[in-house]
Amino acid sequence: MTAANMLRAERIKLMSTRMPWWCAGIALVGALAYTALFFGFVPLEELESVGSTQTASALGRTVVLILAILAAATEFSWGTMRLTFQAVPSRIPALLAKGAVVGVFSGLIGLLVGFGSWAVAYLIKPAADLGIASGADWRAVAGQGLTFLLTGLIGVGLGLLFRSPAFGLTFALVWTQLIEGLVLLIPRVGDDIYQWMPFFAANQFSGSDLTVSMMKLEPPMGPWGYLAYFAGICVIVYAAGLMITHRRDA
Repeated sequence: MTAANMLRAERIKLMSTRMPWWCAGIALVGALAYTALFFGFVPLEELESVGSTQTASALGRTVVLILAILAAATEFSWGTMRLTFQAVPSRIPALLAKGAVVGVFSGLIGLLVGFGSWAVAYLIKPAADLGIASGADWRAVAGQGLTFLLTGLIGVGLGLLFRSPAFGLTFALVWTQLIEGLVLLIPRVGDDIYQWMPFFAANQFSGSDLTVSMMKLEPPMGPWGYLAYFAGICVIVYAAGLMITHRRDA
């Protein structure tokens, strides 16, 4: 099977169910609604910037993480992964195709969330300084496509590792909604640990984490350093999923 055929097969498998469309809709609507509420009712004029228009991007990334985990883990539940490996016995090319398709779809959702959130904020606060005029502004808005793509990649890796949709979703929700925030409560070292959390790193690339300014944190890396750090974690998890799936029975 050629690379083009594998990509086409993975695209058909992903798009043939309602799950990715529901997840995309939830990520977009949830992010836009949160942004509208934030800029409509929260009196934080000093925080009104292009970066702050992306405060809901973390919500969108959580939904995309769930999408990617389901895209990989449900194939083991339904038995379609076994059929895929019968067609592509070497396994790795098929898994790379899955990562590419889910990653690109996730990146497109990220672009919609990024530009959609910015547009909503701009419409609500037209007098605020929300014009996209600098490289940092473009990184905050368009950069969501890249962080969402990487989130899709780590989600596929987690789905391949857990193989169970329930376990994968539990891990994703506990990590994103509990662990990354609760580490701040650890005495003395909580702030330092928090600045090395994966999705904190994703937020630092886009400049959308208001925790930094509100808690007066001093992150140890710049935006591009954090992107490299986040990308490294995503690639490692994805590669681990590929290697373990390559060696285990489907």
